[in-house]
Amino acid sequence: MSETETISSNKTDPPARSEYLKGLKDGLPIGLGYLSVSFAFGITAVNMGIPPIAAILISMTCVTSAGQVAGIGAIAVSGSLVEIALAQLIINLRYSLMSLSLSQKLCSRYSLFHRLTTSFGVTDEVFAVASARTGEVTPPYMYGLITLPYIMWAAGTALGAFLSGILPEIVTNALGIAIYGMFIAIVVPPAKRFRGVLVVALMAAALSCVFRFVPFLQALSGFSVIICTVAAAVAGALLFPRPTEDGEADD
Repeated sequence: MSETETISSNKTDPPARSEYLKGLKDGLPIGLGYLSVSFAFGITAVNMGIPPIAAILISMTCVTSAGQVAGIGAIAVSGSLVEIALAQLIINLRYSLMSLSLSQKLCSRYSLFHRLTTSFGVTDEVFAVASARTGEVTPPYMYGLITLPYIMWAAGTALGAFLSGILPEIVTNALGIAIYGMFIAIVVPPAKRFRGVLVVALMAAALSCVFRFVPFLQALSGFSVIICTVAAAVAGALLFPRPTEDGEADD
């Protein structure tokens, strides 16, 4: 590349500091939302017998609400490492698809190193904001976007974990169910638009109750999340196939 082309290219590239600050600004609402949810997770984890430090490390290394709740649930019932790993793989598999989709918007300067480091911070909300952004996604913007959500997710967990022993029991019990309210909030909007989502959610809930109350199935409690998730998803795919590009469902 000639010197003229290099200068021209540098002029068109947005300043890294400006891009990072834009990412911080876009990530602030996500971080504030994560603060309350992770606070509830910290309380839930401690109430399940998880040490506060362990709960914080889980949030710092996992960064996924559904996966973390499933993980501490398996730990609470003495689930094996295989059960926990499979649950994380199935529940968090969607992040691979999100990252693959998001890779189409990355700028040419997005090296493999940046892809590996920023992919760690990809969540449902981060993916939605980055995908909706006009133009290409640069490394500084992506680092800025994931900074506050990550910090507030870990900070909220720490607050919930350490304050659970200080707050009145009635308060901790109320906050402990807040994270389940988040899952309901995730399911309700798409369920209103598509009946299949509601049916699949109800099937998963019914299967979970079966594993909880049927005596001989209680031994599989560690695998219950995996079995319920896969069974409900397969049933939903068969009963409510997505339409093809020509508008007709697959036979």
